Amino acid sequence: MSLDFEVPQLSSFSLHVTVFIKPEDVDKFLAAFKPAFDETVATPECVYFEVFQDPENPGTLSWVENWNASAEWFIKTHLAKDYYKPYLEATLPMMIKEREFKILKRMGPGLVASKPENLQ
Repeated sequence: MSLDFEVPQLSSFSLHVTVFIKPEDVDKFLAAFKPAFDETVATPECVYFEVFQDPENPGTLSWVENWNASAEWFIKTHLAKDYYKPYLEATLPMMIKEREFKILKRMGPGLVASKPENLQ
C-alpha cells in the first residue's frame, strides 16, 4: 500500500483517512477492515486509532490514527505489513471514490485530552 503524496518530515503524526464505499457494503468492509485494525493497534508505535461513520452518508467512513513514529517509517515499514494485502484485496472493489489521506502534525501534550468516557 502506498500514499500518493509527499510525506512530511515529522517524528510523530496523525493520519486521517476517509473511504467511500457503497452503504450496503459497510458490514463487509468492516469485517475485512477489523483484522488490519487489530494488528495496527497492537503495534507499539500506534497510540490512538478511532473509526467514525458519517450519519448522513453511511458509506463514508473515516478514521484517525496517531503514531509515535516518523511518517517515513510508517510508509516504509508499517504499510508494508502482510496484513494489509487481504484488507486491500477485499475492500478496494467496494470503494466508489478514491480514498482520502491527510498527515497532520500532532501539537503535543498541552493540546490533547481524552476522558475514560471517550472509550464508551
